[in-house]
Amino acid sequence: MPTQVIQAQPPTNIFSDLAQFWKDIKAIAGPYWYPTEPGKRAFPDVLRAWGMLIMLILLIIALVGVTAFNSFIGRYLVDTLIQEKDYSQFIKILSVNIVGLVVVTFLVGFSKFVRKKIALDWYKWLNNQTLDQYLSNRAYYKINFRADVDNPDQRLSQEIEPVTSSALNFSATLLEKVLEMATFLIIMWSISQQIALILVGYTIVGNLIAVYLNQKLNTINQDGLVFKGEYNYALSHVRNHAESIAFFQGEKQESNIIQRRFNNLIKNIESKISWERGTEIFSRGYQSVIQIFPFLVLAPLYIKDEIDFGQLGQAALASNMFAIALGELINEFGTSGRFSSYVDRLAEFSNALEEVTKEPENVSTIKTIEENHLAFEHVTLQTPNYEQVIVEDLSLSVKAGEGLLIVGPSGRGKSSLLRAIAGLWSAGTGRLVRPPLEQVLFLPQRPYIILGTLREQLLYPYTTRKMSDRELEDVLHQVNLQNLLSRVNGFDTEVPWENILSLGEQQRLAFARLLVTRPSFTILDEATSALDLKNEESLYQQLQEAKTTFISVGHRESLFNYHQWVLELSQDSSWQLVTVQDYQRQKTTQIVPNPPDNAQIKIDDFSNNQSQAEIGVVKFTMEGLSHKEMQALTDYSLGSIRSKASLGKSITANDGFNYYYNKDPKVLKWLRV
Repeated sequence: MPTQVIQAQPPTNIFSDLAQFWKDIKAIAGPYWYPTEPGKRAFPDVLRAWGMLIMLILLIIALVGVTAFNSFIGRYLVDTLIQEKDYSQFIKILSVNIVGLVVVTFLVGFSKFVRKKIALDWYKWLNNQTLDQYLSNRAYYKINFRADVDNPDQRLSQEIEPVTSSALNFSATLLEKVLEMATFLIIMWSISQQIALILVGYTIVGNLIAVYLNQKLNTINQDGLVFKGEYNYALSHVRNHAESIAFFQGEKQESNIIQRRFNNLIKNIESKISWERGTEIFSRGYQSVIQIFPFLVLAPLYIKDEIDFGQLGQAALASNMFAIALGELINEFGTSGRFSSYVDRLAEFSNALEEVTKEPENVSTIKTIEENHLAFEHVTLQTPNYEQVIVEDLSLSVKAGEGLLIVGPSGRGKSSLLRAIAGLWSAGTGRLVRPPLEQVLFLPQRPYIILGTLREQLLYPYTTRKMSDRELEDVLHQVNLQNLLSRVNGFDTEVPWENILSLGEQQRLAFARLLVTRPSFTILDEATSALDLKNEESLYQQLQEAKTTFISVGHRESLFNYHQWVLELSQDSSWQLVTVQDYQRQKTTQIVPNPPDNAQIKIDDFSNNQSQAEIGVVKFTMEGLSHKEMQALTDYSLGSIRSKASLGKSITANDGFNYYYNKDPKVLKWLRV
């Protein structure tokens, strides 16, 4: 993920922010608490969730009620001990007080348990819903083209649980503290209306200040989530590309990148610490002032014997409890800052997933028809943003059991055609006829290695398929991975495969999946680029023997031996479809008149950025090699040599070079490529 620059946001209206916050809350909480779409949530589950929520509310009401009751018991306890001095009555009231304290203890513990249980159930549901949305309609792929949505993995793994837990904590604390403040305010009203009115005004002013202070904290929390995501991404990036970094000896540069992102995170934390310092000083001072009020107002009344000592103690206790409740409420507003940040990011993520899976409107798309063959009918393929035409008016059909090789300059759209077949890209016009995707196996250049056992690797993506160990061993032998079992402890061992398998072994493992699933159609995107020619030939021969229809993308000349047709894409979006023999003839007949000995002529400019070693060079010597001389360089019979010469096929000799028979009457020799 590229580093994002966090720009200062212009001040926004607090009411519009609040309206957007509640809109996001409704979008996240609505499907769980008020499901309207059929089939999304079972009715018994909804009843169970509401039943637990009602239980939590009743527990909070009971807790506040028993706490208020204990304040009166405390008042009577003081009066009995100091004024009446009745020990037996004191013991009775003390017993009631102890019971009240025990009940409060159980109510606190049980209410927190119910709160966490509701949050856990909600988290499980919300996580599954978001994960389903992420994995459906290939949203996980399409979301990567959205530059405004960073770190989807972090949003899934770290930012869903805080939404549910914070929502329950904030709601429960808000209800509990508001009830406590209202209860103790009533108690204060019964003792002194003056104190009660002062507390009401003081509370309103204090909470307005707290809300204002937390606006800045919300921004700090939002930036903190972004910086933390970027730091985590940098660390995982090093882990995923450890070998490349080691080859380049790029530790210093990687350290600078990680340190830069870590510094952003530290600055954000320092800003948060500084802001919280002021908030905590305000909260503590706010509580302290409240505790002074009853003594300033009631102490003169007690001295004049207008109230008893128990009332003074109860008023002091009520003011103290009111101050504590108000302080916790203010702190909860600070917590709600983090909560609103999580809500904002989750809502943004959910909306982005919904948008990328919508069918585009008022734009042309390639129509896909599912049939048991593969064909392009007047297809013009464009990039997803419709800014560039990749190939124009493409029409071709791949016959069953044949192979099509796609070649062309690098970046010209060869892999894009494969994306169109897979349904990943659909911008353009025309019709694409293809079999159901369940019958197609895609083999990319960098094979996908799952987190699982060797058995699951071989059976992927149909891991429920049943195959014996003996059958799987035969498959490994066919792809020259028979020694793999000796490196791990059986088929059911899970190890970090990407670390212990070379790229070539990973590509052979991908071919093993092909032999296991035996699809009717196979798409190979440079799937043998890391293999030696012998392994490549063995794998393609098995592919041909399986009568599989396959399309390959590649630059290696050896691939011509295994395909019947070549689709060449050009820089100007044009294309040509020719047989392999005609394509090779087109390239090798581009010979200058009377070429000098050892002249070098390019066969195909596959890439503007590739070296001669990568694209291949034909070296012509007028003497060349005869059929017998060619036989001496290969393991083929003389008849096979002549047959390949007549068919225009190239041969890879034992010296590692490819040779092509030039049928020009002036040459009639095998020439080395």
